[in-house]
Amino acid sequence: MTAYTATVTVRLKNGVLDPEAETTKRALERLGFEVDGLRSADRFEVDLDAESADVAATRADEMAQRLLANPTIHDYDVSVAER
Repeated sequence: MTAYTATVTVRLKNGVLDPEAETTKRALERLGFEVDGLRSADRFEVDLDAESADVAATRADEMAQRLLANPTIHDYDVSVAER
C-alpha cells in the first residue's frame, strides 16, 4: 500500500446562484479590483492508503458522489498525489 492525498474540489455548477462568491466579488470591486467573475469552491484533502493512484482516485470519486458533492448542483474534480 502507498500513501496518497486525494484532493476533491467541489464547486457550484454554472448557472447555480453563488451568494458567497457574489458578496466577495462586490467586496473586491469596492477595494478597486476589476473582476469579471468569481466562483467559490470547497476543497477537501483526504489522506488514504491504496494500491495505486487509480484506486485512490476511484475511492475519492466515490466519496465525492456519496457525500462531498450534491450532483444536482455541484461539479467536482479529483486529483491524487503520492504523500
